Parts: sequence; C-alpha cells; structure tokens
Amino acid sequence: MIGGEGVTYGRGTGRPNPVDVHVGARVRLRRTLLGMSQEKLGEAIGLTFQQVQKYERGANRIGSSRLFDLSRVLDVPIGFFFDEMPADVAASSPAQSRGMAEEPVKYELDPMAKRETLELVRAYYKITDPHTRKRLFELTKALGAAAEKKA
Repeated sequence: MIGGEGVTYGRGTGRPNPVDVHVGARVRLRRTLLGMSQEKLGEAIGLTFQQVQKYERGANRIGSSRLFDLSRVLDVPIGFFFDEMPADVAASSPAQSRGMAEEPVKYELDPMAKRETLELVRAYYKITDPHTRKRLFELTKALGAAAEKKA
C-alpha cells in the first residue's frame, strides 16, 4: 500500500497503515471506557491479550468479521472505529492513495457513541444516593428542554 507523499505502508514494510492504527486506537478507547482489560476483550472474541495488543497498536489489521465481533462486544456501531479519523490518515487508505475514492457520505454521530456521553453516564452511575441521582437526572432534563426552546 502507498501512503501520502510516497510513504509506503502495509505488509512487509514494517510500518502499519495509519488507518489500522486509528481503528486500533478506537478499540482501545472504547475498551478502556468500559473498564475492560485486554484479557477480557480477548476472551470475549476468542483471542489472547497479546493479539488484542497487536490490534490496538495497529500492528495487525482487523478483518471485517473480527470488527463485527468487536462492535458487538464493545457495544458500538462499526462506524465508531472510523469516527474522528484525521483527513491525512483517511488519505493513506489504498483506494485514496490510488485516486479511486469517492466523497464519503456524511452522517450525524450517534451521541451514545461519543466519549463525553460515555464519561457522563459512568460518572452518573457512580452517584450512590438515589435521591441525588434522581435530582441530577431531573435537572439535566430541564436544561435540555430549556435549550430546545431557545433553538
């Protein structure tokens, strides 16, 4: 595979493709947000933790069936692994480097797949007092309703 400005990526080059590195980083992000170890993720998809490490570093490319398994175990849509990919990384894909790519279809990111949402939910469930949690929930709903009225 060829990357931008004559840089070669892929098998036999010793350099992982930046797209594979990005996807691996997104796997690591989601796994850590869930508080899951590499070992537990590996067990869930039938791999060793060393294989999970290689996926997360981008050293091993993740095939479509494995990506499907990861999306189910990590409870995210497959698109999550490609979200927030920098333009220069996307340009290093084989189709891009050969000038065969079309403009991607834009879509609204599911708010449930955003890191901020995940962190908010985790913090919310750390509140042990049910009364406090209920009041925070009501406050959040009221703020959201007020914002909708302004829009």
